[in-house]
Amino acid sequence: MDDLYREHILDHYAHPRNHGTIEGADATAEGMNPLCGDELTVDLRIDAGRIADIKFHGRGCAISQAATSMLTELVEGRTVDEVAALTKDDLLAELGIPLSPVRLKCALLGLGTLRVALNRHSGTPLPEGWSGMDEVDWR
Repeated sequence: MDDLYREHILDHYAHPRNHGTIEGADATAEGMNPLCGDELTVDLRIDAGRIADIKFHGRGCAISQAATSMLTELVEGRTVDEVAALTKDDLLAELGIPLSPVRLKCALLGLGTLRVALNRHSGTPLPEGWSGMDEVDWR
């Protein structure tokens, strides 16, 4: 089963979904993991309290890029409140493979960056209690 999940992750890395930018985005945030150099930007278009469009771009390892690609598919069309309530466990369940603490930070970079963008736009809560996320730089 792990092989199936690994293939799915590699497919998202090689063919990221929702990759790009949104001109005139309603919300944008940048995240960087200085431990490994992963960087990404998340752009959102929000319509009637829902994520109408989401794009990301950046560079990084297969885990950070694939996890963010998978995250964009997971949240598009959901309400801002539903997305703000997503936890790291929700995203890790999508990935479906165990991760080391270093890889965990890579996998959660997109979710944290998305949550920062939502906070800036709608005042939703920022991620709390995410062990090890102190090293991430949110801009």
